[in-house]
Amino acid sequence: MLTSTFIHIPGIGSATEQKLWASQILDWEDEIHLPRMKLTEAKQNSIKTFLQESRYHLQKTDPGFFEARLPAKQHFRFFPEFRNTCAYLDIETTGLDSSAQITTIAIYNGQQIKYFIQGENLQYFPDELKKYSVLITYNGRSFDIPFIEDYFNITLPHSQIDLRYVLAGLGFKGGLKRCEKSLGIDRKELNGVDGYFAVLLWQEYRRSKNFRALETLLAYNIEDVINLETLMIKAYNLNVEKTVFAGLLNIKTADRPANLFAPDHKTIQKLKQGY
Repeated sequence: MLTSTFIHIPGIGSATEQKLWASQILDWEDEIHLPRMKLTEAKQNSIKTFLQESRYHLQKTDPGFFEARLPAKQHFRFFPEFRNTCAYLDIETTGLDSSAQITTIAIYNGQQIKYFIQGENLQYFPDELKKYSVLITYNGRSFDIPFIEDYFNITLPHSQIDLRYVLAGLGFKGGLKRCEKSLGIDRKELNGVDGYFAVLLWQEYRRSKNFRALETLLAYNIEDVINLETLMIKAYNLNVEKTVFAGLLNIKTADRPANLFAPDHKTIQKLKQGY
């Protein structure tokens, strides 16, 4: 979809992009057909110059160039080209106040799941992030990324695809769990477990050394990143279906990996009774 994108070019909006596609200018390489648009020579040269710059940044695997020039709800467009350097990311914390700490972090690159736990290996998380150039989250721009930067005292240079904005552009609003349900994703044993419950699981683990509570927390955290991949692909395909490329540029559904942990029903029921 990226090389069929023109709305990142200054002065070109969605209406003009639609006209470009209607004139069979479907890809950056179709710039030779720009005269069909009856644009001024100066405008045509401007577009050609920007497309040349776009090719350069794509060749240099620089997603930041496109992220900065596309609206947040359109960031799905550069996903396929940079998919092999994307990481799905989610954090859990002790709360939302200024003294809150990160308890666990899950990260999934489409092949391998890794997790980090406070007091065990959390300090190694920043090194893991160096392997990726794009972070895919839900509400990460407002929560996960600023929290990580503050907690580890670092600045993350990564490009981001925040699915909160991409899904909102499709009409799916609310929290992550609501979007999942709207798109047919069932959390099964983890239904009803949310961010607040994740805080209770951590407290239970620290208070009683109940490792079942920690495993349930990790199962919840990892479920988030596994589902982010599913949501990313669904959101991409739904957006493609709204264009002239419907059925042509769609991505196949990814094989769902097994969660590394299973939630403990007894622990969940125990904490729910204490609500």
